[in-house]
Amino acid sequence: MRHSILVALCIAGAFGLSACDRKIDADAVNREFTDVNVIDGTGLNDVMLRASDPTAAVTYFARAGELEPGRIDLMRGLATSLVRAKRSREAAIAWAEVVAHAESSDEDKVQLADALIRDNQWDKAEQVLSAIPPTHESYMRYRLEAMVADSNKQWDKADSFYEIAAGLTTQPASVLNNWGYSKLSRGDAAGAEKLFYETLRHDSTLFTAKNNLVLARGAQGNYSLPVLDMTQIERADLTYTLALSAIKRGDVKIGKGLLEDAIETHPQHFEAASTALAALENGSAS
Repeated sequence: MRHSILVALCIAGAFGLSACDRKIDADAVNREFTDVNVIDGTGLNDVMLRASDPTAAVTYFARAGELEPGRIDLMRGLATSLVRAKRSREAAIAWAEVVAHAESSDEDKVQLADALIRDNQWDKAEQVLSAIPPTHESYMRYRLEAMVADSNKQWDKADSFYEIAAGLTTQPASVLNNWGYSKLSRGDAAGAEKLFYETLRHDSTLFTAKNNLVLARGAQGNYSLPVLDMTQIERADLTYTLALSAIKRGDVKIGKGLLEDAIETHPQHFEAASTALAALENGSAS
């Protein structure tokens, strides 16, 4: 797992009613925008944190932070937006600055640990988590603790943390899926299969969990698809996953049949499965 794994914000609309028949001066609009952003911008900050374009949110919070340096809400907004923009190294630096702020909280340390893990700085993340008092209990804190324990192959600790994290959220599908993959990676395919079924009970649309479930079944030599709601494309993809599992286990004849089924099931050309089948047939012929 360690290696694994607007502002196209229509501000014009805010002024459009009062300026529909006159030209708005650009500098005046910019001054208005600055005042709203930095002084009275709590509501706008929330909008920007949820903006569909995280890069625009980064620009917004960086500019606002320059105008009002030291405001921790703007610092958090920038750090959060950097994470959303997948700029992990910058996000880790930004969260470290938040943690160094006099008004920072234990949850800010959790966010720093998350950013460090995203940047593959596992040792630093572990140090940050270790410095958080045990009285601070949150879903993210225990999910990250589980991931760190996983990376250290501390399976008992990982299982304990995953279980705690799952109990601290009303939407445990993601952490249950991670827990199942952890068990699968350490060779407990049967335990992983149970967790993937539980994941799908909470979120039946999570294709990653469906694929992981098929991997767990294939690892046990069970090459039948589980009874799940799935689209035709999903069925083809899952059959392809089963085929690769069978071939990996040395059940080449079964794998070949599953590849043929996957190609036939897919409503369009299934290039990956076709390529695998051709390679298998060429290998058999040589």
